[in-house]
Amino acid sequence: MPEIPLPILTERLVLRRFTADDLTAYHAYRSLEETARFLPSGPHKITTAMQVVGKYSNFVFEQVGDWVSLAVEAKGSPVLLGEVVLKWLPGRGQGEVGWILAPAGRGKGYATEAAEAMLKLGFETLGMHRIEARLDALNGASAAVCQRLGMQHEATLRENSFANGVWSSEARYAIFASEWKSSH
Repeated sequence: MPEIPLPILTERLVLRRFTADDLTAYHAYRSLEETARFLPSGPHKITTAMQVVGKYSNFVFEQVGDWVSLAVEAKGSPVLLGEVVLKWLPGRGQGEVGWILAPAGRGKGYATEAAEAMLKLGFETLGMHRIEARLDALNGASAAVCQRLGMQHEATLRENSFANGVWSSEARYAIFASEWKSSH
């Protein structure tokens, strides 16, 4: 697997490894009900946040199941806006992209910009064939990000996930390398 060049710079963002300095801001947005409502893990306690930030700061991307999880911040501002991830899925050349933003980072196009950088990483640097996004079917904001990225809705799995005491449905979107290349 090729080395992942960090940080990744976009027009407005810096995508970088997490550091211990991110813990307070990470916990602040991951502990909010409004952030966690579409996440299977629910709100993070401080101990969980400490474990996750430590893991994310030292990720290795060498085998199926590994995650690249990067902190998202605006250029010129050291404020943590959220995270963007790329997971190496089983099957040849397949990945999954995801994003979580703090309230201060929402509604500004940052999720689309950060996820687009991860698609570029997956297709152009890592040579992936297909990248998908899995999201709660009620998460209209993330569905809109998928559509802006050129991802196609492939399926909605009805009440396939039980988390936080409720059954939820999962929407799946995907884009192929050939589709990505024709639009970029």
